[in-house]
Amino acid sequence: MKWVIYGANGYTGELAARYAVKRGLSPILAGRSQGPVDALATELGLPSAMVSLEDTEALDSLLSDADVVLHCAGPFSHTAKPMVEACLRTRTHYLDITGEMAVFRSVFKRDAEAKEAGVTLMPGVGFDVVPTDCMASMLHEALPGATHLELAFGGLGSISRGTLKTSIEGMSMGNWVRREGRLVGVPTGSLTRTIPFSRKPRHGMAIPWGDVVTAFRTTQIPNIVVYTAIPKKTVNWIRRSQPFQGLTALKGVQWLLKKWVNSREPGPNEEMRERGYSDIWGRVEDGEGNWVEGNFTTPEGYTLTAMSAIQVVLELDNLKPGAWTPAGALGHGLVGRIEGVTEAIITRGSKEG
Repeated sequence: MKWVIYGANGYTGELAARYAVKRGLSPILAGRSQGPVDALATELGLPSAMVSLEDTEALDSLLSDADVVLHCAGPFSHTAKPMVEACLRTRTHYLDITGEMAVFRSVFKRDAEAKEAGVTLMPGVGFDVVPTDCMASMLHEALPGATHLELAFGGLGSISRGTLKTSIEGMSMGNWVRREGRLVGVPTGSLTRTIPFSRKPRHGMAIPWGDVVTAFRTTQIPNIVVYTAIPKKTVNWIRRSQPFQGLTALKGVQWLLKKWVNSREPGPNEEMRERGYSDIWGRVEDGEGNWVEGNFTTPEGYTLTAMSAIQVVLELDNLKPGAWTPAGALGHGLVGRIEGVTEAIITRGSKEG
C-alpha cells in the first residue's frame, strides 16, 4: 500500500508517523515545511515530499497513485477543502483528524461525489471523534428508539498548538447543540451537568464538539449535547466573559492569541502522554422513560488520535465509497480494537426502575 501522512511536520502528524512505523507501515511523509518533514523522514527511514496545498499539480502528483492520505495539517477549516478536492480528482481515500463541525458538514455534503469517484471521505479519525462516535453507536444499538443523546469526555491535559489555534478560530462562534434534528446555538456555559465517569463524577459544560454533527449522521438521534469536564470555577469565568466573546472574531485579537500560542510548547510531552488517559461517557433516552448509559477509558487524547488514525488505515479494505463517520463505516467495535481502550461498562434502566 502506498499512502501519505500530510502535515507530518505538525505535533499530531509526527505522532501518527511514529505510530505507523511501530505498526509496520511505511507512509510517505509530506507537508508544507520541508526541513522538519525531511528530518523526521530521515530518522524513521521513510520517503518524504514537500507539497503546498495551493500547488494543485504537485498535490495531484503526490496522490496520483496513493491509496489513502491521512490529513493532519490544520486548521482544517482552511486545509480540508483543497485536500478533499485533490482526493476526489485522484481517487484517493481521505482521512483527517478534525473536530470542527463546519468541516464535518462540508465533507459529508460531498457524499455523492465520493461515491461517484469510488473513494471514502472520513473526517475525524482521531480523538475527535472516534471514541465518542463509537459510544453513540454503541448506545443507539442498545436502545434503537432513543430520542436524546448526551456524550462527554474528560481527562484532557495539555493541548497542542494546532488544537489551540483551531479553538481560537472557533471562539466567536459560541456553543451548538442539536434539537429535534436541527443545530441550535446556545450561550456558552449555559448547559452544565455532573458527568458520572467510571473513575469519579466530574462537573461538565456543554461544548460545540463535532459529535453534534457526526453522532447525528451515525445514529439519527435528533437531540444531542456534548459535554467536557470543566471545573465549576472555570465555567463561572466563561459565563462572565460572554460580553467579550465577539472580540475574539477580530483579526487583531486572533493574531495576538495565535502569536501567544506559538510561544508555547508544541504539545504534551511523552511522559504526559504515557500517564494520561481520557474518560468517555454517554447516555441515551427514549420517549418512554428507558435509558442506557456507557463508560470506558482511552489512552491520552493525542496518543489515541495517532492510534485510532492508523487503525483506520489498517482497516482500509473494509471501507466503502462515500462520506462516512468512523463508527458508521467500521462499527462501534472500532474503538475496542485500539490498544489501551477499556471494555465498555453498559448500564440501563427505565422510569419503572
